Amino acid sequence: MAVGKEIRTKIASIKNTQKITRAMEMVAASKMRKTKDRMQATRPYSKKISQIISHLALANPEYKHPLMANRPVKRIGLIVISSDRGLCGGLNANLFRKVLIEMQQWQNEGIEVDVCSVGSKAASFFSMIKANLRGQVSKLGDTPRQIDVLGIIKIMMDSFTAGEIDRLYVVNNEFVNTMTQRPDMQQLLPVIAAEKDEEYRGHWDYLYEPGAKEVLDHLLVRYIESMVYQGLVENNACEQAARMVAMKSASDNAGNIIKELQLVYNKARQAAITQEISEIVAGAAAV
Repeated sequence: MAVGKEIRTKIASIKNTQKITRAMEMVAASKMRKTKDRMQATRPYSKKISQIISHLALANPEYKHPLMANRPVKRIGLIVISSDRGLCGGLNANLFRKVLIEMQQWQNEGIEVDVCSVGSKAASFFSMIKANLRGQVSKLGDTPRQIDVLGIIKIMMDSFTAGEIDRLYVVNNEFVNTMTQRPDMQQLLPVIAAEKDEEYRGHWDYLYEPGAKEVLDHLLVRYIESMVYQGLVENNACEQAARMVAMKSASDNAGNIIKELQLVYNKARQAAITQEISEIVAGAAAV
């Protein structure tokens, strides 16, 4: 039965694929728990330092740091964080779509855009659209370190200090829950003031020890580094969650296809058996 053999081969092939997707789903679930724990461990630090920096933007400091300079926007810098690998649904595509929309709006206003990419997917995408790619880093693995992204951070901070770019954003996927990850774009430089903190309104400043320059020089650099690293671990958790969901969906779809093919195979087999019985009966009648 040629038709039955072809269907059996197809069923066996899909079952093998289903085994792979189930294994990838379990691996992604295991990695997601680890990356989620790492993300939750770093969130309090990044939120607190972001709060302090936003309060500084409301203050009247005795020393005005170059990274807090607010000037007319002619060129924007982006640090875009993506995954190194695929098979994670529309995670990267949704992120790039958001970036493209923003870049189109800026270009319509005559604003140029420089990009530093984190992850192989971002590097490939921005090379393909011929964006002004200033730096890239990839293959950071499942346990990225802050030191791995210090190079591209320095490129962007030096560009801002030199007046080559007037704003700096970090773009990554934000982890909402296992089923939901959304693209997020956050302005890093110049610092945005904390609008809701009425307590900090008025003419005030922090008391610095040993001095304003020494503290702000260190604090603002740490702020940029921590926010980019937080975006990196958030995106890593999003990648594993999206891959787990995508592989579960692939396994479920494979199961549905197997059921449909099994039904077709049973019908074809039953039809063949019926035909053989009919031939036997017809032959016996002829004798």
